[in-house]
Amino acid sequence: MPTINQRELDICAAQKSEEWEVISSIYPDCVSIDSSNGILKFEIPVELEYPMDVFVTESGTTEKQEHHLSLSSLPPILIEVVLPPTYPLSEAPEIASFHVSGSWIPRSGHLLEALKEMWQPGEGILYTWVEWIRSAAFLDAMHIIHDDVLRIPHAAPQLLLPFLTGYESKSQSSKFNQASHSCGVCFETRKGSRCLQLFCGHIFCRACLRDGWSLYITEGDVARVGCLDPQCVKDGQEAHEDEVRRIVTEEEVRRWKWLREKKAAERDPSIVLCPMFLCQTPVPKPPGADVQDGTGWERLRTCHACNYSFCSFCKRTWHGPLSDCPIQIAEKLVIEYMELAEDSPVRKAMERRYGKKNLEKLVAKYEEARANREWLEKSTMACPSCHVHVEKSMGCNHMTCTKCKQHFCYRCGSKLQASNPYEHFSKPDGRCYSKLFDATVTDWEEPMGGFIWV
Repeated sequence: MPTINQRELDICAAQKSEEWEVISSIYPDCVSIDSSNGILKFEIPVELEYPMDVFVTESGTTEKQEHHLSLSSLPPILIEVVLPPTYPLSEAPEIASFHVSGSWIPRSGHLLEALKEMWQPGEGILYTWVEWIRSAAFLDAMHIIHDDVLRIPHAAPQLLLPFLTGYESKSQSSKFNQASHSCGVCFETRKGSRCLQLFCGHIFCRACLRDGWSLYITEGDVARVGCLDPQCVKDGQEAHEDEVRRIVTEEEVRRWKWLREKKAAERDPSIVLCPMFLCQTPVPKPPGADVQDGTGWERLRTCHACNYSFCSFCKRTWHGPLSDCPIQIAEKLVIEYMELAEDSPVRKAMERRYGKKNLEKLVAKYEEARANREWLEKSTMACPSCHVHVEKSMGCNHMTCTKCKQHFCYRCGSKLQASNPYEHFSKPDGRCYSKLFDATVTDWEEPMGGFIWV
């Protein structure tokens, strides 16, 4: 990165200050700043120009059953941005957190990349980002709008549909942001833009929710992260993830989710949370799963709330009893299991959750794969071009790969010139000098063999 002097830093600071003043004056309800760390927080609603036909279909299925809605607004996109010292002259803004409420945008990572590519050195980009998202102009870039019809593929339409309609009904009531509301905790009257109406209907100012929820998350009391109304507290009304994300930091959200999973696992190791974002319902082990231990079927979980079927090991869509989970996930689980003592409570809990026979089968596969890797590293040499492994039983160290015809040295793996492959063994300063043959005198008493491809 080129050096920048103090004058240019002052120019960047002035431009950032001016840009933020403009954005906060135009979109006071969409932007805020965390004074403790300087993170800019954007909660950008997607406002359609006119009521649009929206069709939600289930992704990953051949039967395209469509669910029709008429919407004039879509759930917001939450972005946290950090502005480097030399923005906007030479450094792009850093997107620290990116989340689509309700996960209604398919392949939302493409939108994130599109935002990053829009910045040009020397130009402020924050206003362009907000307006591009707020005006729904980005939908064309996502390729989900055709002939003024918005089509949204989703893994669980039965969960997304009520979320969209619920948000539509709330956004239609524009009076909420314009009117003043009394917080149920501090009883102060504040503008609706500084308050949050929970799904249960109760309204609190964001400051009170932030103070309370941040404290509960820090202390690990996640059961209290919810509505602060006395009746809802009595009923155990917990907050939804979208509500939590709109109040606390991304780091606190991660800790809140981890504590919820930990709490469920501590109650019953066999319970697994549904991995669907809008569901997260605890899913118990089905009846008879212990009888199926070792067959692969004991990994199957079907959420009774959203009917999503998934693997309890890798948390992905159910891939059948015979197909293995992704290698990195299986290895991580096996290594964790093998490191535990046999009488460890954690090991017993893992056996209850995943099945002892299934874990023993994974351990056997892991040990076999590790032994194969060690043997390949110790007893073979890989072709430097196509990486096929070769085991030499006898003969000289000049090899010719039968797959790609590459000449190479079996001792060091170096590529050899096809026109003069033996030059490699004739250089006095080379490490393979006079090493064309490794055999001893007694070895020549046996007939020369070839080599085996493995």
